[in-house]
Amino acid sequence: MQREERYVNERLDHLGVVAGVCEEIGLATYLDRRAGQTKQHVSVGTATVAMILNGLGFSNRRLYLVPQFFANKPVEHLLGPGVEATDLNDDCLGRTLDWLYAHDPTQLFAGIAKQARQVFGVSARHVHVDTTSFAVSGAYERDEKEKGEGEASMIAITYGYSRDHREDLKQWMLALATTQEGDVPLFLRPLDGNSSDKATLASAVEALHEQLHAPESDPSFFVADSGIYSEANMRSFNEAKILWVSRVPETSKEAKAMLERALDQAEWQVSADGQTHWFTRTVLLPQGEERWIVVRTEQGETRAQATFQRQGEKIKHNWQQKLWHLSNQRFACQADAEAALQRELKGLPPWLDVQHELVSSEHHSGKGRPRKGVAPLLQWHTKATVTVNQQHAEQAIRRKACFIVATNALDSAVFSEQEIMTLYKAQGSVERGFRFLKDPLFLASSVFVKKPERIVALGLLMVLCLLVYRLAEYRLRTRLAETEQTLPDQLNRPTTRPTMRWIFQCFEGIELLHIHSTFGTQPLVLRLKPLHRLVLTLLGPPYEKIYKISS
Repeated sequence: MQREERYVNERLDHLGVVAGVCEEIGLATYLDRRAGQTKQHVSVGTATVAMILNGLGFSNRRLYLVPQFFANKPVEHLLGPGVEATDLNDDCLGRTLDWLYAHDPTQLFAGIAKQARQVFGVSARHVHVDTTSFAVSGAYERDEKEKGEGEASMIAITYGYSRDHREDLKQWMLALATTQEGDVPLFLRPLDGNSSDKATLASAVEALHEQLHAPESDPSFFVADSGIYSEANMRSFNEAKILWVSRVPETSKEAKAMLERALDQAEWQVSADGQTHWFTRTVLLPQGEERWIVVRTEQGETRAQATFQRQGEKIKHNWQQKLWHLSNQRFACQADAEAALQRELKGLPPWLDVQHELVSSEHHSGKGRPRKGVAPLLQWHTKATVTVNQQHAEQAIRRKACFIVATNALDSAVFSEQEIMTLYKAQGSVERGFRFLKDPLFLASSVFVKKPERIVALGLLMVLCLLVYRLAEYRLRTRLAETEQTLPDQLNRPTTRPTMRWIFQCFEGIELLHIHSTFGTQPLVLRLKPLHRLVLTLLGPPYEKIYKISS
C-alpha cells in the first residue's frame, strides 16, 4: 500500500528567536499568573506574545491585521498547541490591551523586566533615563473630569513640545529607563502629551530607585540630560540618597559664570587619546554639595566650528545692515551720534569688531537754494565697518564646545572624572531605544487605536518588544565575546557586535515543513545554514529546540 503524504509549509524566519526570548523570561507565564483563570481560548500572556511577534516581525502590519500576519506562520509552534491565526482577532487583542491597561502597565513591566534581568544576568548599576513624544492622528477629545479615581494611569492626548517636530498633531509621551549594559529597558511610564521633563523624569528616577533598591547590592547611578536638573529635584535625590549624573543647563547663573571663566583655567586635564579636556570644581549650592566637571571635546569643537561657520556670516551681515541704517540718520551734535552708536552696539558678539568714525557735514534747512548770508547747519552721522576678530572667534568656538556634567558622588577616588564623563556620554543608550520604537517598520510607527487607554497598553507592548530585542542582542554579543568568535556583518566583515536587526534579516527564508502521513506528522526545518546554527548555539539550547537542532 502506497503511503499518502501531505505537505504544509510555514514561514518561521527569526520569529523562533523572539518566541525563545519570551519563553526564557517567562513573559506569558507571568501575565497569565496575574490574570488567573479565565474562560478565554487565548490567554492574556499568549496574546501579548503574539503581538510582540507581530511587532518584531517588522512587517508594518497594524494590530487589526495580526491574523493576516500569522496566516503563513507556525502559530502552534510559536505560541502553543491549539492556537490558530484566526484566534488572534480584534476581540482577543482588544481584550488583552484593556486587561494590560487595567493592571497598571508600569508595574507589569517592572515585574517582567526584573525577571528578565535575573535570567539574562543584566546589571542595573548604571541606568539612563529620558522621555520622548509620539504623534497621533485623531481628535482624542476627553474631558479630564471623566478620569475616575481608579484611572491613575490615564494619559491626556494633547498638544505639546514635539521631539519629532510635528506640532500640528496631538501627542503622548513616554518615560523610559535603560541599562548601560546592553541598553536593556528597565522602566516605562506613559505620560500626558504636554508633560514637563523636570517633573516626570524626577518621579521616574524615584520610582525606579525604589524598584532597584536592594540592601545587598551596590546602589544604581541614574543618568539624565539637563531636563532633570533643578534645585528641587537634586535636593530630593540627595535626601533619598539617590546617586545621579546630569548635565547642568547653561541657563543657571552659576553655570554661566563657570563657563565664562573656563578658558582661563590652568588646570585643564587631557585624556590619553587627546580628545577630551576637563577640569573639576566642587561647588556648594542650595540643594547641597556637587562635583562639577567642565568638559570640552575635540568632536564638540568640530561641531561648534561648523555651527559658527554656518551662522557667523549671517550674524555679521545682520550687524552690517543694522549699522548701515544708522549711518543714514543725521544728528544735531557729535554727542548724539556717539550715543546712538553705543545704543546700537549693545549685544554685539565679542568676536565682532566695529571700526567707526563720526563724520560731520554742512546742511541748509528748507528747500531750494539758500539765501546769501545764511550759515549752514552742522550735522553728524556715523560710518562703521564690521570685521571678525579671529582670536575672539576661536575663543567663542571653544567656549561653545564646553559643557558641565554634575554629580553628587563627590569622591573622585571612588568614581573618577573619566568614569563620570564616559557614563554621561552613554546617555545614547536610551536614545537608541527611542529610535528603535520610532522605526517606520515597527509596531507603532504610527498609533492607530481609538482609546487613550489602549495607547497606554500599546506603550507597554512597544517597550516589551524593545526588551525582547535587546535581550537577544545582549545574549548574542556576550556569548561571542566569551567564546572569542565573530559573525559576518552586512559587508561580510567579522564583528563581535552584530545588531539583532541584521541577524533577523539573516534568518529570512527559514521555513517549517510539516509532513503529514498515515504514520503521523513530522516537522522539518528547512534552509538552516552554518551561520544560523552558530547563532542558535550561542543563544542556547531553548532556541536550538525551537529550530529542531539536536546536539
